[in-house]
Parts: sequence; C-alpha cells; structure tokens
Amino acid sequence: MEEKISALVEAFVQKTIELNLIETSDHIYVRNQVLGLLQQASFDVNAVEDFPEFKELDLPDILDALLSAAVETNVVEDILDEKEILSSKIMDVCLPLPSRVNALFYEKYQTAPEAATDYFYRLSQDINYIQTKRIAKNIHYKTPSPYGALDITINLSKPEKDPEQIKRERAMKQNVSYPKCLLCAENEGYVGRIGHPARSNHRIIEVPLEGEPWFFQYSPYVYYNEHSIIFAREHRPMKIDRGSFARLTAFVEKFPHYFIGSNADLPIVGGSILSHDHYQGGRYTFAMTEADEEFSFTLDQFASVEAHIVKWPLSVIRLRSENREELVNAGESILNKWQSYSDADAGIFAYTDDTPHNTITPIARKRDEKFELDLVLRNNRTSDEHPLGIFHPHADVHHIKKENIGLIEVMGLAVLPPRLKDEIETIKKYLLGESVNVAEYHQDWVQSIVERNANVTNENVDQLLEDELGKKFTRVLEDAGVYKTDDKGRAAFKRFLAYGNEAK
Repeated sequence: MEEKISALVEAFVQKTIELNLIETSDHIYVRNQVLGLLQQASFDVNAVEDFPEFKELDLPDILDALLSAAVETNVVEDILDEKEILSSKIMDVCLPLPSRVNALFYEKYQTAPEAATDYFYRLSQDINYIQTKRIAKNIHYKTPSPYGALDITINLSKPEKDPEQIKRERAMKQNVSYPKCLLCAENEGYVGRIGHPARSNHRIIEVPLEGEPWFFQYSPYVYYNEHSIIFAREHRPMKIDRGSFARLTAFVEKFPHYFIGSNADLPIVGGSILSHDHYQGGRYTFAMTEADEEFSFTLDQFASVEAHIVKWPLSVIRLRSENREELVNAGESILNKWQSYSDADAGIFAYTDDTPHNTITPIARKRDEKFELDLVLRNNRTSDEHPLGIFHPHADVHHIKKENIGLIEVMGLAVLPPRLKDEIETIKKYLLGESVNVAEYHQDWVQSIVERNANVTNENVDQLLEDELGKKFTRVLEDAGVYKTDDKGRAAFKRFLAYGNEAK
C-alpha cells in the first residue's frame, strides 16, 4: 500500500504542476504536505514507475484513489463527510491564500472582466471545488416548447448519503452555529464537520455592490455555464427591494458578460435558502432571455425606460434603459405596486390578514449597451385545492416536479430529481412492450402517452420521452404564472399594468 500511495501522491503533484496550480519548485513541499495528511511517514521514489497508469488519470480520479487508500489505511472512515474533509484539505495544499486569489482576479479584471471570471472559474474547477466529475453524471438536454427551447436537467451529481453518515448526523447535537449557514463568508477555508460540507479549498472574491461588502463564488454543483453565487457579507434574510435592483444592475455593470438574478423572498415562491441574502449569476442564455416580447406599455413617470411583457409562462415585465438609476426606480415602482395589489377576479390577493403574498423574482443583464431588468411577478397564496401553492406546480405534475420554482426554473431550466433517471428507463421499457412495474404516480401520464402515440419504437422512444418531460415542465411553469397566457389572463395582466399606467 505504501508504494501505491507514493505513486498516487506523485501523480497528484505532477497533475497540479500541469494545471499551473503549483510551480515545479513546489513539488517536494506539496508532496510532503499530502503525505502528512495521509499519515504516511515516508515516500518510495522507485514505486512511481510501478504504477504508470496513475499518470494518465485526471485530478478528480487521483483524488478518489487517494481517498480509497486513506480508507484502506484507516486514515478516515468510509463515510462521505470524512472523505470530503480530507479531499478538501489535500487540494488546499495547492491553493494560494484568499488575498492572493483576489489580487490575481483583479489584476486580470484590468484586462477585461471576462479574463477575471475565466481565471476564477478555471481555478474553481481545477481545485475540485466545482465537482466536474460528479456534474458529468447529470442528464441534460433541450426540448421545444411554445415559449422556446427549455433546458431539462436530471440532477445526478450530488452524492447520496450512506446510512452511517445519516446516523452520525442524527446522533450529533446540532448546536454548532459556525458558520451560520452554507452561504456565509465564514465558509472560506472551513475544514468541515459531519453535517456541514468541507470548504478548505474554497475561495471567494470580494465584489462590493452599492457600498456594501458582497462576495462572489461558483456553485460546487453548477447547473449551467459559470453558475455563480453572489452573497452578502451580513447574514440577513432574503429581501427584494430597491436595493436588490440597484445591486443586481451594479453587478452587471461590473460584469456585463454575466446575468444575475435573485430568488423571491417569500416561502413557496422563494429558493431553498431564504436565511441569507444572495443572488445567482452566470454566463448562460436561458430560454426566457430569448423569449419574444409580446406587447409594450408605457411607464408615465419613467420616460427613458422601455417596458414590455414577455411571451413566457410566468408573468414577466421586462424593463430596458441606458439609465441605470431610472431603471432601478422603475423597478421599485412596479414592486411597490405589486406588493399591495389584489384582483379577486384573477385570484390574486396581496395579503391574508398581515401575511404578504406578492413579491418578485428579478433578473438583470446588459444587452446592446442597455441595462435590462426582468421582473417576474410571484404570489405564494395557498388554498384547500392547492395546499402547496396556487401558483406552484399543481398535483398532476408532482410526479415530475413538486419542489419550489426558484430562479433557475423561472428562467427555463428544469432541475428534476434523480429518481427520474431509473423511472424514465422503466417507462421506456413499458412503452416498448416489456413487462415492468411503472410507479403508481406515473401511471396516468404513461397511459396518456400511450393513447397519443400509436407507434413507439426503439428509434423514437428516447425523443418521445424527452419531449413529454418538456411538456410537463412547461405545465409546471404555466402553473407558476400568476397571469395565464390566455385572453383572460392577459386582460388581467393589463389591469395590473393600467393601475397607474396606460397599457397599449
């Protein structure tokens, strides 16, 4: 085992040199640091030639092999968090301190914003903070819809917790409050513990927004190109207000090649983390971005701001202007109006007693030298018929998607549960005439597919099921729209727009 570990450590060192993470002159230091983490007191130089296959491995595969060796030699137990902590520590040996990463980022920013983000994205991948090997397992494709080509992703990247991991998490007293949450700046360099991910190899970039300290990082499990997270230094709840619009547009002014958006700030229509103010951004064009503008309207108080309704299943107001401050003011005006707006005929009520229901999912970008701000109207009211949310995926699509419709889904990218991978394979076999058991919650859907498709073959079944999933996700988005795209829904939308403005 000593010989194998020596060969793996040398392969690790050489790979980090190839990736420009370290200099050749660093190799003895890095070797010794990794040996120490693996509790190896010596190094067998001759063993390197006995395992030539290790030289061909990618860095994530070398790390996996080192972790397997650490389990065999009882350095760590074979549970997820212990292995992640060790893996993160090993990669941290090759990383500069946060101050140096920030300095390099802003040196490259002087050349171009793209050069800065290219550097940091590549670094985050090379140091295995972005889990490229795991992300490669995801199923992803595009599918047509009446609103444009939607993205469908079946998320297979996050490792499942084994029974021992779950047992330990339950046994531990959950009274540790540092870091306060997964988004806090205090995660940078945090070693990790059972139930809290290892972040030794985590680096964040300072990006002040509107005079406030904010930070920029990439998501460990990116759902799209350069999927990034921008978060406040202060641990405070999500809040959509004028400051949100100002910070979003300030960010795209600094990084015009990125979009940035925020989840809504209310349960049901908000994202999974409402306890820490944060946004998501990246270098990707979603279907909503390319959707047609259905009609325009005027904002009497904001002459420099163009205003449009987007042809999209959710209710989207698109504002565009060269004047960032006026655009922010217009966004604030619409937000204030929406937060207090009710329309019984459309099933929209701003409050139940003192509980607010109306909020906005905002997205900002720069296009053709103009600032663009998309305001997606949201309402989180529930009813006896729809206890999870009136403007939330309804019960007949829960077999595909039951979770909140957050920012990423709003823009047209479905993040679907991993169970669907095997369930779709079973459905495929059923459609091809094999005797299999289809999950009960899929049976109505599968029967409708059978009734609408008389000739299912090996050649067309994959495309057929991809299209059918796309249709279901389209329904998910339509359920989340506060104003439907039919004549009645558009008339109700125009009533809101006319509330203080003249609709065209």
